[in-house]
Amino acid sequence: MTIRVMLVDDQELLRTGFRMVLQSQGDIEIAAEAGDGAQAVDLLRTTQVDVILMDVRMPRLDGVQATRRICLGDDGAPLPGAPHVLILTTFDLDEYAFAALKAGASGFLLKDVPPTELVAAIRSVHAGDAVVAPTTTRRMIDRFAEVLPTPASAPGPTTLSPLTEREREVFLLVAQGLSNGEIAARLVLSEATVKTHVGRILAKLNLRDRVQAVVLAYEAGLIRAGAGD
Repeated sequence: MTIRVMLVDDQELLRTGFRMVLQSQGDIEIAAEAGDGAQAVDLLRTTQVDVILMDVRMPRLDGVQATRRICLGDDGAPLPGAPHVLILTTFDLDEYAFAALKAGASGFLLKDVPPTELVAAIRSVHAGDAVVAPTTTRRMIDRFAEVLPTPASAPGPTTLSPLTEREREVFLLVAQGLSNGEIAARLVLSEATVKTHVGRILAKLNLRDRVQAVVLAYEAGLIRAGAGD
């Protein structure tokens, strides 16, 4: 299956570099390019895209706002069938990258990412995985919680009501950044069982990936900035 990619960056030279790397891959096609977020949103009305490489600091419409328009509906819920967004950032733990994760992005990459990691990241998010580890997301929450406070409309204690008791246990461990193997050891379950639980949790809570689970847990007050695992 060919992965259709959109490049969104106001620096044409950077887009050219990414294009050269990606066009050499047999399973990746450059479907579109945009110089800012507004152009990207417009192009998506007529262009089918699977994965978007999105810069954050751009004129007219920045990458965070563009990601929100692409990934989330008016009610804040993930839009079915929306492209997966990978945020491009200059610095690790950039506050813009965290804001984009809250807006629905599936992960972020540094702009100087090695070509092999760039390709692997695109394939990972296309397969439904997140590129940022939940532990990294929690570090970002710890650092930027005061800059990006929980909105007044954040989910409350009833957030986990669709889950079974076991699924709630698994969800809280996912939110702490534990891997399936670590959760299996903690709860004395098989990894296959944990994987099944995680899949059901994401479906019931309408989450795209584990990173979104961490963000939701923070906004619901289930984990807090500065809290240890």
